[in-house]
Amino acid sequence: MSSGCCGPVAAPAEQNAQAVQVTRSPQTAVRPQDSGSRPDALPVVVIGAGPVGLAAAAHLAARGLDFLLLEAGAQAGASIAQWGHVRTFSPWKYNLDAAARRLLEAGGWTAPDEDWLPTGAELIEGYLAPLAAHPAVAPHLRLNARVAGISRAGFDRVRTTGREAAPFLIRLADGEEISARAVVDASGTWTTPNVLGASGLPAHGEHEAAAFVDHALPDVLGADRETYAGRHTLVVGAGHSAATTLLALARLAEEAPDTRITWAVRAGNATRTYGGGAADALPARGALGAGLRELVETGRITLLTGFFTHTVVTDAETVTVISRDPSGNEQKVTVDRIVAATGYRPDHSISSELRLDLDAILGSTRALAPLIDPNHHSCGTVPAHGADELAHPEAGYYAVGVKSYGRAPTFLMATGYEQVRSVVAALSGDWEAARDVRLDLPETGVCSSSLAAAQEARVGLATGISGGLLAAPLPLAGVGAAGTGGCCG
Repeated sequence: MSSGCCGPVAAPAEQNAQAVQVTRSPQTAVRPQDSGSRPDALPVVVIGAGPVGLAAAAHLAARGLDFLLLEAGAQAGASIAQWGHVRTFSPWKYNLDAAARRLLEAGGWTAPDEDWLPTGAELIEGYLAPLAAHPAVAPHLRLNARVAGISRAGFDRVRTTGREAAPFLIRLADGEEISARAVVDASGTWTTPNVLGASGLPAHGEHEAAAFVDHALPDVLGADRETYAGRHTLVVGAGHSAATTLLALARLAEEAPDTRITWAVRAGNATRTYGGGAADALPARGALGAGLRELVETGRITLLTGFFTHTVVTDAETVTVISRDPSGNEQKVTVDRIVAATGYRPDHSISSELRLDLDAILGSTRALAPLIDPNHHSCGTVPAHGADELAHPEAGYYAVGVKSYGRAPTFLMATGYEQVRSVVAALSGDWEAARDVRLDLPETGVCSSSLAAAQEARVGLATGISGGLLAAPLPLAGVGAAGTGGCCG
């Protein structure tokens, strides 16, 4: 792997920014009036220009298939931009798709240092923005193009005869309709976080308390500092986003001594969150769990276990969160702010007129569910899978990336890259390649505790991470299983 730095890529930043601001692509936007064409003459529509959607575009370009890439946000990697201040625990070597890398390197781009752990902002600047600006991708990319619904032209979900010969119909939020031969839905889950309520329903009073609640990964040490400094914050959740915020709050408490931190989890202990420790194949991820444990054991973080959020009550300045466990036992805590780091769920409403076969528990495809079940698998033990496992009764529609995993927190960015490689091979008719699925992943004992090491300077913990990482100005975090698009958890 090339060992370039994490600085500017070959193309000037101004050119990248200009190229990424493509909002129309008349050459590839096929409207309904063209739907009389053979479906195989229409483009493949990819929804979402995050890492997995852009990887799909790179594979489609490499195979010479026409495509249209629709992004709801104002830039490629729009969801990642929301956590640009967070550093991933996975180095660059796990964050780059092979086809995308070949495409970029052919144009003179140099890959960042493979061992560097990028922030979300660096992931965009050093990889996603150059990829979106590449001549093989940019003319096919449309920004600010939010998909409102997907169907078959002239067919609702009930009609069968002639269905597979009809093109897909993609309706945008502004009313425009586009026809496609296939749909690759890489829209992610960032915009559909889970609720605070422990039973999957909103807690009583949760909606009324919205002004007191932030969802995953607030910029505690930066833009959101004044919201948290000197206040008491409750972090709810046991995954990557919760740990990231807890570490940032611990550092903030060193600088603003009146800052207090309470952490609530449903389990009887936090072992799952502490993770694999020295056994983790990603040192940063393993070291972070040990650091978080130390913060709890030294009292810098107050841990509440067996906490099942049931009711949220607000007054003028504070919010009280009441837990009621299945036996009826209650706990309560009164705080100034809540961070709901409770994970994400897929939104299948845009595809409600398609024939999907979803697992009743996870919301993934029925074939994929046993391969990603968090009751039996960690991130590193999920087996390779591709087009066959992602297929629905609606031929030609594939949900990929974190959306394909439903509610399973076992997604890895590298897994998403292998998914789209297989799916694009299938769409090109190369079923031999589509079924030759392979993955080489860093293993860890506990997926949902896939955490990154906090910098020594920020939380006073020995991380074992050398060089500039320890002096980095931003917290490290494991992201992706929560739906934020990180590589390895």
